[in-house]
Amino acid sequence: MKKMNNKQLTFLMMTLPILALFFCFNTLPLIKGVIYSFTNFRGYGSYDWVGMRNYADLFQDARVGKSYLFTIKLAVVATVVVNVVSLVLALGLNAKIKFKSALRGLYFIPNILGALVVGYIFNYFFTYILPAIAKMLGGSGESMLASTKWAWVAIVIVCAWQSVAMNTIIYISGLQTVPEDVYEAGSIDGATGWAKFKNLTFPLILPFFSINMVLCMKNFLMVFDQIVALTKGGPAQSTESISYLIYNNGMAGGQFGFQSANAVVFFVMIVALSVAQMTITGKKEEQL
Repeated sequence: MKKMNNKQLTFLMMTLPILALFFCFNTLPLIKGVIYSFTNFRGYGSYDWVGMRNYADLFQDARVGKSYLFTIKLAVVATVVVNVVSLVLALGLNAKIKFKSALRGLYFIPNILGALVVGYIFNYFFTYILPAIAKMLGGSGESMLASTKWAWVAIVIVCAWQSVAMNTIIYISGLQTVPEDVYEAGSIDGATGWAKFKNLTFPLILPFFSINMVLCMKNFLMVFDQIVALTKGGPAQSTESISYLIYNNGMAGGQFGFQSANAVVFFVMIVALSVAQMTITGKKEEQL
């Protein structure tokens, strides 16, 4: 066996503690969660093995199905809104304008704030300020958060407001990798405005678009803090996301084993969607 030199030994000593921490706080809980998904564990006391019963019950539970539909709807809409707004802002902030460095800093502020803090601020805005303005204008004065029809829109607004900042920075990074001579060649061929963006800019920043799409979809599928701060799953469970359902019923509802099965299915779904997104966008990058 080849003896390691001092450099290799140093790298090994640096890596082992990180691997140990990752295993203890990430891999081990994941393994235990998968094990609990085959039991009727309530979060305390003894438990019995129930096999695949929890997984079978998931597909028969209307509340679980409703939470999946809501979460997917919110994730798709929020992902589209965030990427459209972020790309428009990035194009503006990457242009030759005054104070663009300061503006980039201002636009990044929402990403610094905690999701719960932002959620509670918007909760006050949607509950008191917006209804008061609507009432002054002759509206009903009902809060969006109290409406089963509009509460999810409020959540999309809050999610988008906070997520736009990071996506904008990623798009700006992508736009700065586009060589100027590409635009010069395009201008010679008469490419301006939309044609310039469609045929030159967007194909060259497609890898950054792929990253943003995957990260947005993953983050919005796991939406939790905004739900806690704004609606707590209401009204009438109309805004109950999968993460909130797993937490609420698993930790406080005595369904630890059942919700562990839900978490496993949710994890597989997120991985499958992320792989599908990367595969589709990867093929488009190869075509270009």
